[in-house]
Amino acid sequence: MKLSKNQRRAKRKIRIRKKIRGTADKPRLVIFRSNKHLYAQIVDDQTATTLAAYSSHNLESSPRLSIETAKGVGENLAKKALDQNIKSVVFDRNGYHYHGRIKALADAARSGGLNF
Repeated sequence: MKLSKNQRRAKRKIRIRKKIRGTADKPRLVIFRSNKHLYAQIVDDQTATTLAAYSSHNLESSPRLSIETAKGVGENLAKKALDQNIKSVVFDRNGYHYHGRIKALADAARSGGLNF
């Protein structure tokens, strides 16, 4: 039986989450991509709290989800994290392929000052 696109992503997500955990010293940067928006948050898994979050809703750019929008989300999330003295994170791509908007967000967060 052939798996759907979402089922294949769910399997990748499980494989990834077995290996990574966010701690207080090195929280997890997790990404969610919908059809219209891109969401990113930094999570401490030990206390189950969100330390910083940013989405494409907060941007003043065009409503179209693009690589430029992803770069804006990554840069702004990095600023929020550095304001809270978070410098190092574990990147959780949430089952998405490291390509396009996901890669653009990660590169922008790195250039914004986050280490992963």
